[in-house]
Amino acid sequence: MATLIVDDCINCGACEPVCPNKAIRPGEALFVIDPHRCTECVGFHDTEQCAAACPVDACLPDPDRQESEPTLLARARRLHPRHEFIAPIPSRFRR
Repeated sequence: MATLIVDDCINCGACEPVCPNKAIRPGEALFVIDPHRCTECVGFHDTEQCAAACPVDACLPDPDRQESEPTLLARARRLHPRHEFIAPIPSRFRR
């Protein structure tokens, strides 16, 4: 499931630099997350960094994009082919 930035976003930009996948960019009215780049930080962190950085809790799970940990980890590996993912893999699924 990709993370989604909802209308509560105040456009502060705190989320953009913490994304390990560079999935977040400024949109017209608020920041947006590219669901094809979002891995919910699986492989890098045990919590979504955009949600942790957001001062108004505007980074939420996208109910229309539910994805499993293996799917998200495979995406992370495609996006970061030179990164060595060492077990145990950091993941929100293992909190």
